[in-house]
Amino acid sequence: MTDYLVRATAADAQIRAFAVTSGSLVEYARSAHNTSPVVTAALGRLMTGAVMMGSMLKGKEDMLTLQIHGAGPVHGLTVTADSLGNVKGYADRPQAMMPPNHLGKLDVGGVIGAGVLTVMKDMGLKEPYASTIELKTGEIGDDLTYYFAASEQVPSSVALGVLMNQNNTVRQAGGFIIQLMPFTAEEVIDRLEEKLSAVQSVTSMLEAGNTPEQILEIVLGDMGLEITDTMPVQFTCNCSKERVEKVLFSLGKKELQEMIAEDKEVELHCHFCNRHYTFTVEELRKIAKYQ
Repeated sequence: MTDYLVRATAADAQIRAFAVTSGSLVEYARSAHNTSPVVTAALGRLMTGAVMMGSMLKGKEDMLTLQIHGAGPVHGLTVTADSLGNVKGYADRPQAMMPPNHLGKLDVGGVIGAGVLTVMKDMGLKEPYASTIELKTGEIGDDLTYYFAASEQVPSSVALGVLMNQNNTVRQAGGFIIQLMPFTAEEVIDRLEEKLSAVQSVTSMLEAGNTPEQILEIVLGDMGLEITDTMPVQFTCNCSKERVEKVLFSLGKKELQEMIAEDKEVELHCHFCNRHYTFTVEELRKIAKYQ
């Protein structure tokens, strides 16, 4: 099934909401990076959160980057998303492993460990917006919930989930973000808290066959839910040989001459999608010529 995202409002626009199914894009990342199951879950959750947060951006050229640096085995995760449903990401140590947690589930918090989350938004201004918070649990959903409250002063509930098959491919992935507007009435907040406390995990809802619309119906259905927009989401990387060539050009003449002297092809790869690009000695000479 094609991944997609829905945007919605509820309670006469006192609540805004986002929900997404992201199994295909998370599986694409798993396959591209050959991630371990627990790293697949961690990277998948971060990409799922990022693609919803990206849809909050206003401009077509705006970009969002989420970076996690932790003391756990995976070391770090980097994800970028835009406002059009495109997302990409990678793990510093894609093969990192961690025993299951006390509930017998993938220990995302453990593989990340204590650390920080940095949110950067490039909206075409002189300097990108950046905010860094300490990780609360490393489970990512909790950390993004805390980020919205601490850095954007927007009370939010972020739920993210990735469920794996026994052969370590992705079975389900998705999530939702519910946010309160500044003018939300107390009785609306109370009703929403009551609803959220009774909600099953995202993966349970997806496994039961619920679509993003139906997930929001479960959470907000008796609060005047109105779906306002739907759009496809996908893992997309804009790398190309031309872009990688610019990286080589930026190295400077001395480093290029050292590569040429070795008389071997040079292979570079994109961190985000793991595509490999090969440059012959002749191509290196042409790049060096324009230094």
